[in-house]
Amino acid sequence: MKWTNDGGYLVIELPQAFNYRECLQFLKRSPHEILHHIKDDVLYKLLKMNDQIILCEITEQDHKIIVTFPMKQPSSHEQAIIAQYVAEWFDLTTDLQGYYQMAKNDQILKPLVKKYSGLRLIGIPDLFEAIAWAIIGQQINLTFAYTLKKRFVEHFGEYVYFEGQSYWLFPTPEKIAAIQVDDLRNLQFTRRKSEYIIDIAKSIASGQLTKDLLCQKEGYEAMKKSLMDIRGIGAWTADYVLMKCLQQPTAFPIADVGLHNALKIQLAFERKPTMEEMKNYAKHWQGWQAYATFYLWRSLYETI
Repeated sequence: MKWTNDGGYLVIELPQAFNYRECLQFLKRSPHEILHHIKDDVLYKLLKMNDQIILCEITEQDHKIIVTFPMKQPSSHEQAIIAQYVAEWFDLTTDLQGYYQMAKNDQILKPLVKKYSGLRLIGIPDLFEAIAWAIIGQQINLTFAYTLKKRFVEHFGEYVYFEGQSYWLFPTPEKIAAIQVDDLRNLQFTRRKSEYIIDIAKSIASGQLTKDLLCQKEGYEAMKKSLMDIRGIGAWTADYVLMKCLQQPTAFPIADVGLHNALKIQLAFERKPTMEEMKNYAKHWQGWQAYATFYLWRSLYETI
């Protein structure tokens, strides 16, 4: 991934297989999203580094990502961090040729890769945000999950107000490590979810749990086991984090309700596929299970 500073704004070169508008379609799937804002194909994202809060305005031009800074100009070091964040967020370093080649020979994925060509696996680069969001979403519908996230962010996150719009940061693990279970219970979190999120915040704030430490594990299964050793993280949550934060292409949240619904629709079934059927379909997706899952998720948002 190459980037340059061109007169005060970032220019990030894009891989050939990249469709900005298709990525925005996924990012705008919920009207309750609070951590980014989209207006007229311009994506606004608030980031914080070195105690500096920086508002990023992201657009695409001539097959390049352009990042401008409407509030304050970041330093060259901060710009390098922003470029890396954007690259992780949009998974810009993955070569999708192998995925598309595999999908062209798969009855389920073939129409999806044609329809959503250039869609990247939109990630969550921050480990605490990825884990907390996954835990928030456990065993509830997506609309209520977004409602809980919005309350969580508005109660414990930072924000800036600029030109009539509030832009929010996800709460830091240090902030959440210092609160009490009842602080989350008051927002309609279950007691267990409250305990899990606070305990994980403490582990991250203390340095016991980091992306670097997880990435040092030898292979996907070792990374997954390390996550599942943490209270509150089961197989689905571990796979979600491996897929969305640690960019593991073989991550496969096979029990995901949305994935089952998407397959039911694609296969025109009257029922959801069984786990055995799921495993059978997924045999063809080896090495690309995360992308297969993501494209199937995307198929659920046809109305946006």
